[in-house]
Amino acid sequence: MTHIAIWRAAILLLALVPFAYYFVAILAAIRFFHRERAKALPDFKPPISVLKPVRGVDFGTYENFASFCRQNYPGYEILFCVNELSDPAVPVIQKIMAEFPKRRIRIVSGAPQFGANRKVNNLALLAKEAQHEILVQSDADVRVGPNYLREIAAPFQNSAVGVVSCFYRAIAQPNLGAELEAVGAASDFFAGALVADWKEGVTFALGASVATTKAWLAKIGGYESLADLLADDYEIGNRVHGVGAKVLLSREAVWTMYPAQSLRGFWQHQVRWSRTVRIVRPMSFLALIVTHGLFWAILAALVAPTAWIALAYLLGYLVLRFAMAWVVGVWGVGDEVLRRKLWLLPLRDAIHFIVWLAGFTSNRVTWGGVEYEINGGKMTPLASNSPSPAA
Repeated sequence: MTHIAIWRAAILLLALVPFAYYFVAILAAIRFFHRERAKALPDFKPPISVLKPVRGVDFGTYENFASFCRQNYPGYEILFCVNELSDPAVPVIQKIMAEFPKRRIRIVSGAPQFGANRKVNNLALLAKEAQHEILVQSDADVRVGPNYLREIAAPFQNSAVGVVSCFYRAIAQPNLGAELEAVGAASDFFAGALVADWKEGVTFALGASVATTKAWLAKIGGYESLADLLADDYEIGNRVHGVGAKVLLSREAVWTMYPAQSLRGFWQHQVRWSRTVRIVRPMSFLALIVTHGLFWAILAALVAPTAWIALAYLLGYLVLRFAMAWVVGVWGVGDEVLRRKLWLLPLRDAIHFIVWLAGFTSNRVTWGGVEYEINGGKMTPLASNSPSPAA
């Protein structure tokens, strides 16, 4: 064989790897959701402290907060933490407190600054204020169903369970950037989590909703030990797993908001996520090259010796990629944005490949309007735009 023929054969073989990955992800999703949906919910309802660090408001803030007050659960408290009491979220919380007087709701502020991650600083204060052993943290833009707390608490009946986190469905404003992000999470990110769950077990947490206990948290040094880290959700799962606990994915999905954003904001958010994954899981991030089906299908089509082989690769990508997205994101997680915007997948995959390449170019990320340098997973705000103490 000539050198050209060898390279062509190698590319054509490598281009089959994403197809195999898509197929494995489909099987992993079927395995997980069939197994979890067959389980009966135990009558296990320990008291829970819900921890919500919040900053500002968005288009769904009131309904998001109210959803935590409509739980079919007997005993729990909700603790909100803001950076300062002038935060726009405070009037919304006060309205919630007035409308749900039977719920135990508190607002705290003035968290000690243990590190650069302000959300984790707030979580450290919330954990100190929490009255109960089971801690359920969630972002301000998360909305939940009425059985959320029952589902998230159930696995802790087994004392070996240390962390439980949730998939999340999208509620997106009519904006291309918001819809692309939603499509990407439900059709790609969750597929990787399900494959990991099947092949090696979950050793990380998904950040929208993370439940743990004070005892397991203490074994990793508390939230304080995470306060300089960008990927605090990943780290809490990984570190609790490292001290011997089980880390699980819940069958109960939550909703998260995807607000309209500019092209610049969309790019910064995607690159921040990409660089975060590279920093915390460098080998896994490098291995993502074999999951970029669109890139490999186009490359295979360009070198294919005949037109029908080229067409077969392109059709293979479309069929298997759309099938994986549907099984994982629509049938499994129940994401309505993905169901309506499934046709955006090729565009999203094209952009995602460029974002993946950008993940290698720098250790700087922009988060909350502040630029950080990431070294060893730790955040250092750049001196020119460091947040003020009031922030």
